[in-house]
Amino acid sequence: MKLKVFITAMMLGLAMPAAADYVTIEEAYEARLSEIRLPRTETGTIAFKPCSTCDVTTKRVDAETRWLINGKAVPLRKFREATEKVADPAKEAVSVLHHLERDRVTAVSVYL
Repeated sequence: MKLKVFITAMMLGLAMPAAADYVTIEEAYEARLSEIRLPRTETGTIAFKPCSTCDVTTKRVDAETRWLINGKAVPLRKFREATEKVADPAKEAVSVLHHLERDRVTAVSVYL
């Protein structure tokens, strides 16, 4: 019985330091499609409201930014075309992933 308690205590002790090593790399924002201004080119900026009462935030995009529609990567041009055709953009949510260290948007995703 003492051996089982000892092994359990050792396993818990070894697991504790691993729990403290989390570092935030990216922040995710969810905004309404109606509150997003998409860039015209691959190396521009995207503007959106992170919350309904927040001010507009502007983030940089680059050639590595992924544009996703229904989980499928598409070029920025096709992403713009698809989102412009949405009948009620206020009802559609867009996810924006922002890499904190690089200060760049890594992905913009919408499910239509």
